[in-house]
Amino acid sequence: MANRWLFKTEPSAYSFQQLEKDRRTVWDGVKNNLALKHLSQVKKGDRVLIYHTGDEKAAVGIAQALSPAYPDPAKKDPKLLVVEIEPEKALPRPVTLAEMKANAKLKGFDLVRLPRLSVMPVSDEQWTIIEEMATK
Repeated sequence: MANRWLFKTEPSAYSFQQLEKDRRTVWDGVKNNLALKHLSQVKKGDRVLIYHTGDEKAAVGIAQALSPAYPDPAKKDPKLLVVEIEPEKALPRPVTLAEMKANAKLKGFDLVRLPRLSVMPVSDEQWTIIEEMATK
């Protein structure tokens, strides 16, 4: 079964809208050890919630991994990994961090507990809750 992830991006650096325009991208720039550990577990077919940081602080879209994680060919350090992704769909509406923090069912979610982490797992239950929040 495919895993689910949340990838964070600063929309001024690379937004979900840019991913939709590009149709695919190599997700790079992850340096935190825990985030890299999570990224190393990404497999082809995994689904990814794209989260905009900065002023937005909201989940905005869903993407899919086109490759497992592999060493960044642009870097000399084999610990630095990348993943190829493509957009699946924008969420019907962004789900803000404030909304997620206000939802008691998401209190154990890494996004709420570890707000600086750029790549994190999302449980099936958390994914479903966020998708439902996006339709309200």
